[in-house]
Amino acid sequence: RADGQDAWNSLATQCFNQAPTCPSTGIDANGASRPGQIAIVLDGIVQSAPSVNVPTFDEFVSITGSFSQEEAEQLADVLNRGAFPVEVTPQEARTVSASAGGDSLRAAIIAGLIDLALVLTFLVFYYRLLALVIIGGLLVWGMTVYSAAAFISGATNYALRLAGVTGIIVAIGVTVDSYVVFFERMKDEIRNGSTLRNAAPRSFKSTWRTIWSADLVSILGALILFSLSVGSVRGFALYLGITTMCDLFVCFFFTRPAVLLLARSKFMVGKRAFGLEVASS
Repeated sequence: RADGQDAWNSLATQCFNQAPTCPSTGIDANGASRPGQIAIVLDGIVQSAPSVNVPTFDEFVSITGSFSQEEAEQLADVLNRGAFPVEVTPQEARTVSASAGGDSLRAAIIAGLIDLALVLTFLVFYYRLLALVIIGGLLVWGMTVYSAAAFISGATNYALRLAGVTGIIVAIGVTVDSYVVFFERMKDEIRNGSTLRNAAPRSFKSTWRTIWSADLVSILGALILFSLSVGSVRGFALYLGITTMCDLFVCFFFTRPAVLLLARSKFMVGKRAFGLEVASS
C-alpha cells in the first residue's frame, strides 16, 4: 500500500506541476494553463479524468466537481467495482475456434438422442405394452419443451446452447422417474389382485404427490441455481427448471388420462401388462 501511495503521489506531483511526463497536458479548450489530468480507466473505458489540484495526498483522494447526488453515487459504484483485492495470475489460455461451440452443441444433442433411445429400449422391454404411453408421453414432452425453448430464445437472451441441452438431458431422467414411480405402483396393485382398470386410477392418486414433490425439489434447485449463478450455468438451470415443469404438465394432462383410457379399453383384455397377468374386471 505504501508503494502504491508513493507512486500515486509521484504521478500527482508531475501532473500538478504540468511536467512533460504527466499523461495529459494541462491546457484546456480555451488554451488556458491548468493542472494536468489523471484518467481512471476501467475495462478500457475512461470512467473519470479529474484535474490534479494538489501535489500530494496524505491518505484519501477525493474527486470534486458539480456532480448531482445520482452522478456521484454512480461514479462511486464504478470505482468500487474496480477495487479487487486479490491478485489474479493467469494459469491457462486457450483459443477456441468459432465452430467449436456448434460442434459441441451437435455432440451434446447426439448424446442426448442416444441416451433417450437406450432408455426407451429398456422401458419397452420392462413395461411391455404400457411402454406405448411412455413413448407417447416423451413425444408430447419433447414438443412442449421445444415450444418453450423457441419462445424463450425469441423473447429473451437465453438461447438454447450447450448448457441448456445439458439441462434437458438431465431432465429426461426426471421425466422417466415419473413413469417408473407410477407404473411400479400399478405393478404392486396388480400383484395384489387388482384389475388394471382399478389399479390405474388408484396408483396415480397414490403416486401423484410423490411425483410433484420430487419435481418441485428439482424446480426449486433450478431457481436457486439460476438466481445465484452467472453465464452458462444459468442456462443449464433455466432449461432444467422449464423441462421439469413440462414433465408435471405432461404427467397430469397426458400420462394420467392415457393410462386410464388404455386400462379401460378392450385392447388390454387378455393382455399381459408389465409381463403380469391382468385380472378380468
